[in-house]
Amino acid sequence: MTYVVTENCVKCKYTDCVEVCPVDCFYEGENFLVINPDECIDCGVCQPECPAEAIFPDSEPQGQEWAEINRQYAGQWPNITKKIAAAPDADAWKDKPGKKASLSANPAKR
Repeated sequence: MTYVVTENCVKCKYTDCVEVCPVDCFYEGENFLVINPDECIDCGVCQPECPAEAIFPDSEPQGQEWAEINRQYAGQWPNITKKIAAAPDADAWKDKPGKKASLSANPAKR
């Protein structure tokens, strides 16, 4: 089992979860975060820290669909290890359904 980031993170990108990860397994896209399933130690400390409630075990239905997306982009995007500001309109996008189509494949620009 591993934890994965799911649809509710799209266009929010809160990074409270990144700050508590003991193995730095988060990777940052333009408008989304992912967890590298090969690096995640399944500790679960990230899940309660996510304000968007977007992190789930890959064994749960919400997580199964997103496991491959997390794996794919973790291999393409830069590692993020510190909390940064969320997307400017994160609160407006939080909990909106149907955000998967808005997921950008682009890596974060820093």
